[in-house]
Amino acid sequence: MSAAARPLIQFFDEGLPSDHELLGGKCASLVTMTAAGMPVPPGFAVTTATYDEFVGYSGLAGTIAELLAGLDPDDVTSVDGVSQRIRDAICSVEVSERLRDSFDEAWDRLQSRFAEPVPVAVRSSATAEDLPDASFAGQQDTYLWLTGAGEVREHIRKCWASLYTSRAITYRLKNGIPEEGLSMAVAVQKMVSARTAGVAMTMNPSTGDRSKIVIDASWGIGEAVVSGHVTPDNIMLDKVMMSIVSEHIGDKHIELVPDPAAKGLIELEVDAARRGIRSLSDDELRAVAELAKRAEQHYGTPQDVEWAIDRDLPAGENLLLLQARPETVHSSRTPDPAPATAAPTTGVTSLTSMLTGSIRLP
Repeated sequence: MSAAARPLIQFFDEGLPSDHELLGGKCASLVTMTAAGMPVPPGFAVTTATYDEFVGYSGLAGTIAELLAGLDPDDVTSVDGVSQRIRDAICSVEVSERLRDSFDEAWDRLQSRFAEPVPVAVRSSATAEDLPDASFAGQQDTYLWLTGAGEVREHIRKCWASLYTSRAITYRLKNGIPEEGLSMAVAVQKMVSARTAGVAMTMNPSTGDRSKIVIDASWGIGEAVVSGHVTPDNIMLDKVMMSIVSEHIGDKHIELVPDPAAKGLIELEVDAARRGIRSLSDDELRAVAELAKRAEQHYGTPQDVEWAIDRDLPAGENLLLLQARPETVHSSRTPDPAPATAAPTTGVTSLTSMLTGSIRLP
């Protein structure tokens, strides 16, 4: 696709191809899952064409290349200094009127789908993120519960800037990921008001056994699970029979919930009664497992899926897919043969020990 033909904005349900170079890993997955009929919250991608035009228009492309040239990843002070200079520049230089107008039109189009204005999540989607051979999900930022076009534009810039955090720069340098062609798309997506959320992996993360699905779940927004701030419920199911193989009820001592008055999220203590029960009903547990299984069947490889149960939607329609990415720890290995019978086990390793997150509030 020529530079002139690359769209600045692509809605997830627009019916256009899921082009990784245009959409980045996260947005490409959201477009693909939407096209496959998965329950993805509506939104659009501010594509890499927008980022590329921004750094070209502003003159930042040359400046960034000069600052990164010859940088030693082991020189922490130098990396930190370069990171700060690049991020400050991205957040402060002028954005062209063409790019502002493109975003404003998409924002109005998204909001027109709802009876009243809805908050959104703004999620980075780098071109080098979520690749099967380069797992560094979570090294760029996500911002939650944003309202208003101006606030969202500001945080899109922050997502662009997060491409050049010290951690991300060092990771790319040490893993030989070239800066040339590196770009950033950003997802702008209706915020999910999660009653329960978590992650599901379509294999046993402890052993690589692909006949299992392992689900971590907790009350509230899923960031508490992904970041390891709570001990979630951990349930292992047989992938064929959908029967529970093992189950551990986590403490789930806190939850992140929306605070409409503050237009953000607040952390609340979970009462003792809810700590002691599973955060998913039997029907919801099966639905999450089936959703993860559908994602694996669609992609043809084990998946690491983020999901949520939306408190504002009716039962049976409230399970939403937030993200699906390839599992990278075990999927490239030859799995051990599954045992003929699988006895229940205890102390299953939590998925949160294998995941990192970088979710920020405005």
